[in-house]
Amino acid sequence: MPVELYHLVAFLISVTVVLWTIPDVKTIGLKFGIVDRPNARKIHQNPVVRVGGVSIFTGTIASLLIVWRLGGFTTVSPQEQGEIWGVIIGSIIFFSIGLADDLFHLSPISRLLMQISVAAACWFIGVRIDFLSVPFDGLIHTNWLSLPVTVVWLVGMANAINWIDGVDGLAAGVSGIAAVVMLVVTLFMDQPAAALIAAAVAGAALGFLRYNFNPAQIFMGDGGAYFMGFTLAGVGVIGLVKTTAVTAVVLPYLILAVPILDMSAVIFSRICKGRSPFIADKSHLHHWLLKAGISQRLTVLFIYALTLWMGSLAMGFSNIPSGWGYAIGATLLLGYISWQVWRNTRKQNE
Repeated sequence: MPVELYHLVAFLISVTVVLWTIPDVKTIGLKFGIVDRPNARKIHQNPVVRVGGVSIFTGTIASLLIVWRLGGFTTVSPQEQGEIWGVIIGSIIFFSIGLADDLFHLSPISRLLMQISVAAACWFIGVRIDFLSVPFDGLIHTNWLSLPVTVVWLVGMANAINWIDGVDGLAAGVSGIAAVVMLVVTLFMDQPAAALIAAAVAGAALGFLRYNFNPAQIFMGDGGAYFMGFTLAGVGVIGLVKTTAVTAVVLPYLILAVPILDMSAVIFSRICKGRSPFIADKSHLHHWLLKAGISQRLTVLFIYALTLWMGSLAMGFSNIPSGWGYAIGATLLLGYISWQVWRNTRKQNE
């Protein structure tokens, strides 16, 4: 089978499993009362099942195992196999931490300590950031900083995806767009194994949108968010940051720039106000857009367009054929949706 077909198979299996399992997960969640209830900070008005991440996890892992059995990873070197297993095992444990929080409401500190421990273990397995790109100074080797830098990246991205999961379809859509861009870029960078993981995540995230887009019938919960955030971060490490090209090292940060910047701005805002960065509030980008009178759907579409625009820049910088053409198209799309946001805001203020 041609290598490219394995990526299509991984995507389709993941989508199929997610769509097939969500109705059952929803039924079980309702039966046992595993729902996210409305409160002052939440936007939804009715209880919604919050363990949709089970379907995302099942679809992704089933897809990867089937593709592995079909021979999709046969060309991978032993070292790369160790890195792939590091990402897969780490993602399974991150999902478990999130699912435990969905079921038993773990404290923020306990979750963070467990995440740091898992990320550190993944570093020892080989999921490592060995290079950083410094503006106007090329690449620098991280040396002893590799461990803390890797841990911050893996843990930070898992929580960044979780933090933006505040509007129907937002986290799933952003993750799906980021995964598709990573799939394209890692294939172009000749990293087919990392691209297989990206294809499986893309299928799971986009399939989940069938039930998660506004009005959402099910939420992914912390389990789904931690799983997708960690997996995307891991793909960025083993598929792009492992190379010694300056542009490749920068690409994961561009692709995931929206959740990174959103989380950074929220942490800075909370600290400046003398609040704990772990205490949730309504200071995210989607909250500001909703406060301005923008509908949930337009808010989500705007952030989708912003994510796609950043991803298109990554495609341009990676010198993918027609990459800058995609960037121009994404810029026009972002401009149009931004105009729609401005127009709706203006109507609200009249």
